[in-house]
Amino acid sequence: MNEVSVVIPNYNGIDYLKTCLNSVLDQSYTDAAVIVVDNGSTDGSQELILSAYPQIRLISLSKNTGFCHAVNVGIQAVDSTYVILLNNDTEVEHDFVKNLLLGIKRHKKAFSCAARMISYHDRDKLDDAGNFYNAFGWAFARGRGKSVSLYKKEDQIFASCGGAAIYQKEIIEEIGSFDEEHFAYLEDIDIGYRARILGYQNWYIPDAQVWHIGSGTSGSQYNRFKIRYSSRNNIYMIYKNMPLLQILVNLPFLLVGFLLKILFFAGKGYAKEYLAGIKNGFSLSFTAKKRGKKVKYQQQNFRHYLRIQWELWINIFRRLA
Repeated sequence: MNEVSVVIPNYNGIDYLKTCLNSVLDQSYTDAAVIVVDNGSTDGSQELILSAYPQIRLISLSKNTGFCHAVNVGIQAVDSTYVILLNNDTEVEHDFVKNLLLGIKRHKKAFSCAARMISYHDRDKLDDAGNFYNAFGWAFARGRGKSVSLYKKEDQIFASCGGAAIYQKEIIEEIGSFDEEHFAYLEDIDIGYRARILGYQNWYIPDAQVWHIGSGTSGSQYNRFKIRYSSRNNIYMIYKNMPLLQILVNLPFLLVGFLLKILFFAGKGYAKEYLAGIKNGFSLSFTAKKRGKKVKYQQQNFRHYLRIQWELWINIFRRLA
């Protein structure tokens, strides 16, 4: 049994796979199992793995089932205490696995630990130094576009970016796996949020470094698919994780936040997609209610909700700064 496994979801990522897999196999920590879950790629990805990487386990899905289903398949397939999720459009530093493993062991309440993500094509700029969420309903990557000289301190974060993070498998089994209703986008904020409700923590580990191309599968920073799914999933996540009273407390902030987003995407010609996503998010929330997906409020978690709410307000200023 391996203590840690690395799960890499892939969909038509052959242009990135060699760089990613070579760096994962060239780790100072040599006892990690590596699994690629392929979402029905048609670009030769599966053939490349089978021929050039026999030491890597390949799980082939018949079609693109989305990020969430792919990583859930990978997590269920491993028999390890910890699971590292890694995007296919990355290159990891030599001590990446070792430092993530040491990081999550240092923090006894940690559900997850996020790596320090740097822009692959501009290595003087950060890509992600921990994910945050605020009362405007905005999820954001701390430090994106800023100098790599910043955010070198280990710190608590709201949630870990699922593109390069380690998770405790036992806690995933306790709180539930990645929600496949998301398909892609905000699923990592959602699972980190659920862990926070139960009192677990998420940490940023700057010594675990990864270079990230970004949008390697979706194709661009802004596109119709990403915008529609992001707004859809945001509505769903709010409904799912916030008790009714907390939704009402945050409603004025949420209205401002969503209005500003509508104006932002209107300026880029994507207002229709953003609004369609919001509509779909409400529909999904009503469906989720029938399926029992909403996190049930429990009195023993009240102090955790208070802490989360305080962070939602504080994170408005973090985002604006």
